Amino acid sequence: MKMITIYTDGACRGNGKENTIGGFGIVLMYNGMKKEIKKGYRNTTNNIMELSAVIEALSMLKEPCEVKLHSDSAYVINAINQNWIKNWQKNGWKTASKEPVKNRELWEKLIELVNIHKVEFIKVKGHSDNEFNNRCDKLANEAMDELI
Repeated sequence: MKMITIYTDGACRGNGKENTIGGFGIVLMYNGMKKEIKKGYRNTTNNIMELSAVIEALSMLKEPCEVKLHSDSAYVINAINQNWIKNWQKNGWKTASKEPVKNRELWEKLIELVNIHKVEFIKVKGHSDNEFNNRCDKLANEAMDELI
């Protein structure tokens, strides 16, 4: 099984307001090669961008792989590593406070991809000294700039 290292970051300007601009950046590394991806979107949220980055990155893999996925998103990392997703599913896609889970369709797509690949979700500190996380942040901002 191929070993892939992925870094992702999502961002949104005006998060929670109307007419937002969002974007994400991905750095995918395998066997000494590095691929960078960026995409921008209108009318989105930060959480959608964080999730979409992870989904896009895993969707790019053409065969089942062993993946070390790094993200600064507590939303994404905790949902996996603290079993929030399993609890949401058990509770009929309701949160602990009995509210419908936001972005359910994205979580369901992520579950599909995680069932194909062996993924280790690793939390990194955002806006710190992590070279690849910083690069993803830069790519996300470039993607948003291209929409202006």
